[in-house]
Amino acid sequence: MNIRLKVILAVLMPLALSFGFLHIFVPENWGMNFERLHIFLFNLCSGGTVIICFTEEKSDLTIKSALFLLLSISYAILAFLKLYVPAIVISFILAVIVEQIRIKHFSFFPKDFFKENVPASEKFHHAALLCLSIGLVISAMVIINNEYLKIFNMEKLKLDTFFLGFSFPVSLITMSVIFALIKNNKGKLIINLKNFGFWSVNLGVIIFFGFIIFEKLLFQVYITVILFASVLMIFYLFYQYSEKVDQKLFLTSGMGFLLIAAVTGIMYIVFQIFPDYRSEDYSWLLRLHSFVSLYGWNFCGLVVISRYGDFPLSLHSGKIILLHWITVVILAPLGNYYQAPAIAAVVLYTFLLWMILFRKGVSNSEANVPSFHQ
Repeated sequence: MNIRLKVILAVLMPLALSFGFLHIFVPENWGMNFERLHIFLFNLCSGGTVIICFTEEKSDLTIKSALFLLLSISYAILAFLKLYVPAIVISFILAVIVEQIRIKHFSFFPKDFFKENVPASEKFHHAALLCLSIGLVISAMVIINNEYLKIFNMEKLKLDTFFLGFSFPVSLITMSVIFALIKNNKGKLIINLKNFGFWSVNLGVIIFFGFIIFEKLLFQVYITVILFASVLMIFYLFYQYSEKVDQKLFLTSGMGFLLIAAVTGIMYIVFQIFPDYRSEDYSWLLRLHSFVSLYGWNFCGLVVISRYGDFPLSLHSGKIILLHWITVVILAPLGNYYQAPAIAAVVLYTFLLWMILFRKGVSNSEANVPSFHQ
């Protein structure tokens, strides 16, 4: 990834985090939902662009990836300002761009999902693109229904629910990198477990979103427990059988964030079942879940992908990982309520990101970079 693209990411991602804290710096009567910019700028704009560049195997922006980046930023701003007609149009255009890239590099129908001999890493990669395009189409359809047609009247069927789905493509592309590093040195057993991990994660999240829409809390608990068990299995496979490369400990740290995200997600759903539940009492837990998911787990995947051909970068440094955890688990949740830790979180996160993106690595020819498709 060249300097220009790194600079774009190094500006967009801290800006996204900043919008997550902006509600404590502006008057309440503004009535602006900064959460949309917080989520869209990180997952859709930054994450989506990284996924496309990684798929095209280009170190710089191509015409399609540059167009995706510009339009996704426009979409984020328009959705934030509630200018829904142009947002809908842009959403469909973005979906077309993603589909063109997906079909070119994979296939129109995802038949590879059902082939045992196709590596799970490729399946996750394909699924990330498919999920991104489907998410864009669904978000547009939700806006059309809620703002104009009003055919379905469901409390959870709203854009603020579905924008969370844009984190899933980033999770899937991170899983793709993780599975690419897991060696098949146990033969059939590892291959079967990797394929099971692929289906359990994808079907689990799809079913989980369905239960969110229909507000089936108990079923949400069941699915999240199953997903948690799947993540534990994937964590074991990765830790036990992955290549001993520079990326491993940093991605292991990312898996730690994912486990925390799973636990906090289960806890939040369980608390909703209690008769005396009030959302404001557990907003801290939801924010912790959001921060460890986005700026912990997803962040690890995006920066590893961004520097995939530049390892080693000494990302196993204990100082880097410790700084990351302090920023995401302590400062960011506190920053949701207090200005000083919010400022500290943005500053440290920006420093961490710039240090990782611009740290000097070695070239592909010098680095022992494992093959992505295996």
